[in-house]
Amino acid sequence: MSLKLGVIGTGAIGQDHIRRCSQTLLGSQVVAVTDINLASAAKVVSDYKLGAEVYPDGHALIKAADVEALLVTSWGPSHEEFVLAAIAAGKPVFCEKPLAVTAAGCRRIVEAEIAHGKRLVQVGFMRPYDAGYQALKAVIDSGQIGEPLMLHCAHRNPRVGENYKTDMAITDTLIHELDVLRWLLADDYVSVQVVFPRKTSKALAHLRDPQVVLLETARGTRIDVEVFVNCQYGYDIQCEVVGESGIARLPEPSQVQLRSEAKLSNAILMDWKERFIAAYDVELQAFIDGVRAGRVGGPSAWDGFAAAVAADACIQAQNSGQIVKIELPERPGFYA
Repeated sequence: MSLKLGVIGTGAIGQDHIRRCSQTLLGSQVVAVTDINLASAAKVVSDYKLGAEVYPDGHALIKAADVEALLVTSWGPSHEEFVLAAIAAGKPVFCEKPLAVTAAGCRRIVEAEIAHGKRLVQVGFMRPYDAGYQALKAVIDSGQIGEPLMLHCAHRNPRVGENYKTDMAITDTLIHELDVLRWLLADDYVSVQVVFPRKTSKALAHLRDPQVVLLETARGTRIDVEVFVNCQYGYDIQCEVVGESGIARLPEPSQVQLRSEAKLSNAILMDWKERFIAAYDVELQAFIDGVRAGRVGGPSAWDGFAAAVAADACIQAQNSGQIVKIELPERPGFYA
């Protein structure tokens, strides 16, 4: 039997997940949708020929008897409310990032899930499902390059819109590194500093770009992440791990190499959705399979909380220019 899904939020990522569940993945059926714009939700049902019911709001959808699990892909500030309601209803929920817009909100979700007594929440951090990051982690875990000493990373976008603010370089962009680097190293952050190089002329007046985030982990690994969201040339994700006896680099996305016009070249992607499209497929299939098997895995509510705590410290470091401590409580045994 297919897992009956309800989707809260039919914007770009919501529609992409609906397409994924109805056309690409196995074992699920979208039976209910809602959006703050109900006409948009109805159009998605029609466009994808879902035969799903459009509910007046997220709470009505969560309570629907035929909805077995939920995808929360609505506006970020609404995530906490709907995830808490899903936990109260005892229904598994896949929540796109952010889990909540504050660390305190994430902590409330953690506490609610622990009180429920069973994992119900998977956070939409897709990078641990990317084949390149999985290969990089396999090298680190094998000990082939020794203990990791330093990581040099970059998160570059060709350009961003007028609504993109300096703090969004943390909350919307770096947040993926904050999650995946903890996962790669199996280590937590203890401090952060943010420094601003010379500003690019391509950035709008209100935006400080690029910036470099300097993190330290509990075991002393040093990490630098360049966040450059107006790099112009493409969407480029880099990660180099310097170990005691070797260096490992995140593989480049597979592209056809050209010999043409007297040059040897590889195309660079311009769109993040293309770069991680396979990872999105794998993470959502894992959620579907996990729920059908009676368990939820993947990035947890605790991982969402840990990323939010680190993000809060990064924003404080942006504003102060100082080294800021990252104080994460001890991980509950529930998430061991």
